[in-house]
Amino acid sequence: MITVALAQIDTRLGEVQSNLDKHLARIEAARQAGADLVVFPELSLTGYQLQDLTPTVARRAAAEDPVFKPLLAASRKLDILLGFVESDDRHRVFNSAAYLSQGEFVHVHRKVYLPTYGMFDEGRFFAWGDQIRAFDTRFGRFGNLICEDFWHASPPYLLWLDGADVFLFMSASPGRGLDSEPALESARWVEHVTQAYASLFTSFVGNVGRVGFEDGLGFWGGSTMFDPQGDLLVRAPYHEESLTLAELDLEQLQRARARLPLLRDERTALVYRELTRILEEDPSRGFREGE
Repeated sequence: MITVALAQIDTRLGEVQSNLDKHLARIEAARQAGADLVVFPELSLTGYQLQDLTPTVARRAAAEDPVFKPLLAASRKLDILLGFVESDDRHRVFNSAAYLSQGEFVHVHRKVYLPTYGMFDEGRFFAWGDQIRAFDTRFGRFGNLICEDFWHASPPYLLWLDGADVFLFMSASPGRGLDSEPALESARWVEHVTQAYASLFTSFVGNVGRVGFEDGLGFWGGSTMFDPQGDLLVRAPYHEESLTLAELDLEQLQRARARLPLLRDERTALVYRELTRILEEDPSRGFREGE
């Protein structure tokens, strides 16, 4: 059994120190509430609509970094997953997430799918990630994706094949469309997708979204955690900051997969063979230029 705290927060655009202070306060609150892991939204250290501010708030995922130093210290008490703008050795910047535990970096995921359509403009400011990997934690094998990554079917599927039993998604999802329950069409759609992944992959699937307003965009929150049967464990409130605890009984993985042995029966070699055939017949399918 592990307890995951979904830290649904508002952020101040470009104000890293202010956002860091909020992170440390939520981490301490999660620790006092008995959480083993606290998860923050996409770009939680910086805000979302950065545009030309993007390179100025970028930082290395390194122990000596002054922002990560207190976060790594806090991770000695409970594990932390947060969003930030990452700079690499050649000064490319990525929309990234870092998993911290026991004072160390366990995993860094760079967002693979950068939405550049409609109200989104990420491809102008970020480099795209090129890896999707599950990773081992002290609680088991996890997978992490950022927003647009989990609107595509392949990244969660790859994490599933790579051994992830707990999927942690993080998002900064602007509200779009009107619906009856919940009030936003975008919220309903996100919940349907995350619930479907939990059912299809017989795994725990959580999504942590941000709240607040930023440059005309309203973020709706509504963070959720679903169990391996696709049942809702918790839902955070819409449009307000919250710290919502979800208890994950990892023994449920065995029960769900005995009832529905989709993982046992998955034909990975067949998928590999057919993907190879499709790409050989038409290399333009699924490839970005330079990939």
